This record gives sequence, C-alpha cells and structure tokens, in this order.
Amino acid sequence: MIRGLIFDFDGLILDTELPEYESWQAVYAEHGAALSLEAWAICVGTAPEAFDAIADLEKQIERPVDRAAVRRQQRALSLSLINAQPIMPGVVELLADARARGLKLGVASTSERDWVAGHLERLGLIEYFDCIRCGDEVENVKPAPDLYLAALDCLELPPKEAVAFEDSPNGVLAATRAGVYCVAVPNPITRQFSLDHANRLIASLAELSLGQLLAELSNHRH
Repeated sequence: MIRGLIFDFDGLILDTELPEYESWQAVYAEHGAALSLEAWAICVGTAPEAFDAIADLEKQIERPVDRAAVRRQQRALSLSLINAQPIMPGVVELLADARARGLKLGVASTSERDWVAGHLERLGLIEYFDCIRCGDEVENVKPAPDLYLAALDCLELPPKEAVAFEDSPNGVLAATRAGVYCVAVPNPITRQFSLDHANRLIASLAELSLGQLLAELSNHRH
C-alpha cells in the first residue's frame, strides 16, 4: 500500500533547469562561445560542481574571465528567468489530491534547503509538505540514494510504501537505489536524456491519475 509521495524540486515542481541552462548559454554567447546540452547534461539533477561552466568557457575562449563578475551576471539572469516561471503543470492538483487521500508528502532535492524552501514558500506550496530533505543535509547527493533514504526516514515510511517523482536520470537512479518506485516526468531539458530506468515515464504530471496509479501499484504488489 502506498502511503507517501516524494518529489524532486528543480525541474519537476518548478522548471529551474531550463533558465539555468539558458542563462549560461547567454553568458557563453557574449564571449563568443557556445554551451552544448551534452556538456551541460553532466550536472543536471546532481551537484552543480559536476560541471565547471566557467572553466569550460575559459577553455573555449582560451583566456581567463572575471569569474566573480560572470557568476554574478549568470545568477541574476537565471533568477529573473526562474521567478517568471509558473509551477509545472499538474503539480498543484496532484498535491491537493494526495493530501485529500491522506498521503504523506516529502521533497528530496539536491539543492540547498534555503533555495527549495524559499521557492516553495513563494509559490504557496510549502504547506503541502510534511518533510523536506536537501543536498546540504546529506553526505552524498543524487544519484546516491541518501536523499531518498533521509526523506523516507523523516516520513517514517519503508521504500515500498512510497512513490518518487523525478525529472532527471540522476534523480531516477537515486530513487530506485533507495528502493522507491519512480515515475519520471521529463522537462524541456531532461526530455533529451534517457529515463528508461524509471518504473514509469509520463510526459507531464497533468496527465497522471493518482487514483489509477495507486490502484495499479496496490494490485501489482499483492
């Protein structure tokens, strides 16, 4: 029996991933360089340190840049794009439906708590969640299972009683390694990647029937 749902944040509840990529693309373009999705893919759904965009930019243009200035410019552009983003389709309806069914709700995000909680509060979603676990609170971020294990512990649920919603290959790996059934919901960036290792793949949370999913998993596990 499923008693809880655990959500990724970036790219699933709010599309922060396309703005982040587009802001770096703009910075690269200003310097006469280009940032490919293949290069950027390394850091999607895991720690940003997985790909050093400024080092890559310097390598392309073969000279150093004012790193602090570039970082400030990129962050300001990214944040303005993110703040203009709507909540991803189907998220509010799914949270409300889950809450009405008495399910426990959690977030497992590689991002820092201030980032996740700040946006959830701004979007009016924070009240839905019983538990939030973030990258600055565990030893290893996704694709390691630590965040999911921490969220399960907080929600007091065994893995088999939860469903995870993820948008990236690293996130799907983290959920499945923790033993949690994972539904992959790609966004414009992660649609380019293979998410075949998820238990289920859907185009949008707006097309998900929670009742049907719960019934299917209940029947499947008996």
